[in-house]
Amino acid sequence: MKDHRKSPPRHLTFRVTHRDDPVSEVTEQDTMRAAERYPNVVIRGPVFGFAEQRPEDGESWRLLSDVEDGFAQHSRDGLNSHLWFKAKDETVAGDPLRDQLLAAVARLEAEPVNEVTVGDTRYRIVRGDEFARVGPEGIEGPRPTDPDDPSRDLGDRARRGARSRTRGFVIDHASPTGIMESIQRMELISLHYEAPRIPRAIREDSRRALVSHPGVVLLPAAFTFAERKTTSWEPMAGLQPSPQEARATLYNYLAEFLPKLEQGVSAADAATYARAAEDYRAGPPRDELRVLGRRFRVIRVERLMRIGPDGPEPPRPSDQDPYGPMQLHPPLAEVEERERARRVGERE
Repeated sequence: MKDHRKSPPRHLTFRVTHRDDPVSEVTEQDTMRAAERYPNVVIRGPVFGFAEQRPEDGESWRLLSDVEDGFAQHSRDGLNSHLWFKAKDETVAGDPLRDQLLAAVARLEAEPVNEVTVGDTRYRIVRGDEFARVGPEGIEGPRPTDPDDPSRDLGDRARRGARSRTRGFVIDHASPTGIMESIQRMELISLHYEAPRIPRAIREDSRRALVSHPGVVLLPAAFTFAERKTTSWEPMAGLQPSPQEARATLYNYLAEFLPKLEQGVSAADAATYARAAEDYRAGPPRDELRVLGRRFRVIRVERLMRIGPDGPEPPRPSDQDPYGPMQLHPPLAEVEERERARRVGERE
């Protein structure tokens, strides 16, 4: 009995908490209603980002990106830039930390690595699965309790948008969560790719992940807009941190980008789309729009991240990349020399 573990490891630990404050109560009820109205889950595909593990965070990892990249190499490039600018802005020539940061950058330029260590901080490319909930009413839209700013003018591009809720999110499987979120995490533990249309290698990697990374953490919900096709809803844009940001994306698409991106749009139809966009902008906030026989809806997108004994799951062997690593920034010494020359020229 001496070898019996007193508690399970963190990546298998669920801590359920019941909060009595009114906001938490309403959120729990909202989540319960959503589970009843949209009981099924549809996986869209993988998304990638990058995170860090610092000594002060213990076993937890902190997200440094929005985890919305479609390919792991995009996130490697993002980490490359993050470390390069950290060296440029937070260190000086001769600082040992700068040398370590630039060594990590050089490695990311040459190899498709998923983890590098700089000093006492680990950086990792992390993988998640994007999914949406569906039911008899179709695909789920924003919930009443989702953080939103409906007063924002959809056409005001100068106004600062909503702050990301994903960047800075701490990945800790054992962190306490509400009753409904804990139930949903338990339901998603066995979620994997199994449709015959999905390549075999992807399905096998997905099954292996159930064992290698058995834990599940839900990231903050994000939003986009989708168009109803014959048998499904097709997301049409990148993820946004709030429903109003997704509404603004839909407005901009109809008002400006649709005629440029879609072939065969006549001048008359373009004008109709533009008028529909302005009506959408001027009216009260709404999550669905129909124009010229087409149906658009602002939708709620969720992402799960699988967790193993050493933290969040990295990319899988079957995950594809469109290109390999490359140099993204010039040598830092050259950049700083040019800046010094520019400052001298300005003083003269």
